Amino acid sequence: MTITLSTRLHDVRGSAIRDLLALTARPEVISLAGGLPGTDLLPRERIAQALATAVADPAAVQYGETAGLRPLREVVAEHESERLGRTMAAEAVVVTSGSQQALDLVARALLDPGDPVVVEDPVYVGALQVFQAAGATLHPVPVDADGMAVDVLADRLAAGLRPRLVHTVSSFHNPRGATLSPPRRAYLAELAERYGFLVVEDDPYGLLAFDGHPLPTPVAAHGDRVVRLGSASKVLAPALRVGWLTGPAPLCAAVERLKQCTDLCTSSLTQLVTAELLADHAWFDAHLDRLRAALHDRAGALTGAVAGVFGDAVTCSVPTGGMFCWLEFTDGTRPADLLPTALDHGVGYVPGTAFAVGQDLSAAARLCYASNPPAELHTAVERLGAAWGASAT
Repeated sequence: MTITLSTRLHDVRGSAIRDLLALTARPEVISLAGGLPGTDLLPRERIAQALATAVADPAAVQYGETAGLRPLREVVAEHESERLGRTMAAEAVVVTSGSQQALDLVARALLDPGDPVVVEDPVYVGALQVFQAAGATLHPVPVDADGMAVDVLADRLAAGLRPRLVHTVSSFHNPRGATLSPPRRAYLAELAERYGFLVVEDDPYGLLAFDGHPLPTPVAAHGDRVVRLGSASKVLAPALRVGWLTGPAPLCAAVERLKQCTDLCTSSLTQLVTAELLADHAWFDAHLDRLRAALHDRAGALTGAVAGVFGDAVTCSVPTGGMFCWLEFTDGTRPADLLPTALDHGVGYVPGTAFAVGQDLSAAARLCYASNPPAELHTAVERLGAAWGASAT
């Protein structure tokens, strides 16, 4: 059967990560590929308790408001107010089916084909797909150890670039692992005001700072031209499929209208579960402490094993939070070429080329330490080292 597909679909790059997950799902493969929180770190017993409470309410199994159930919008507004240092009303929150839907709805609300959009390079692949589907013209800006190179963006703006949106994963960047520095956050918000664009601050990892590192102040704390995206996936459980966005009232209203076209509403059941867990401050704070400590241990295990196995043949970022570290080979190894051998040795990862927009990232790879305990991470790096050694012979 011949099916004529939309022309917009022609420019949407398939996700190498989704394709790779099918290979790394084999039980003999330790996956460092997907950005998955460890199943052992998900609070399944507490979720089960909240589910039992929620399902006793008939509203939990019914359609709900498109913008989200009031209890969840209120508790998200409370958490956001604490992060931003100013009061946010529940009406400024729109609940979505994961933050990926929030990003897609924002793009659909604001972008026409050909509109310029600034993305980070390396880029979060979910953002890349959304903006490609919208037909946007992409303008990549590099990311270094302090996050997006806002000075490079400023130079391009001064030269005439006028983006509709600037997208950033500002805290514990996916895939680079970097966090946008405080001066750059303030400068980005200032540029948004000066040139009239919106910043989309994609922040699923912002609460996952390791011990001794303060939670990053959101870009939105520095200005009003910022749309913040948040998610329960990394701090509670991905299967809840609960995300949210906060931003200017006209945009929230537009997103709500578009969401009616997409799914009518996010699951009432999982919204009530998420609302209960986020509102239980004592439990949630203790859960975050445990989660941060476990991720800190896993990051140390992975980076320590990489240093021991590869030595000067690689450089590796030192995570201060989040779920990822960024590896770059200095000996000419190309991770995309190494991957088939690595899979044969029982380990998977994502080559840097999957995240490239304009840069040559052929020497790089993203490793996720969140999914596996330290012992498994040591084994994974040993397998990767064996594959590396075999490819050199």
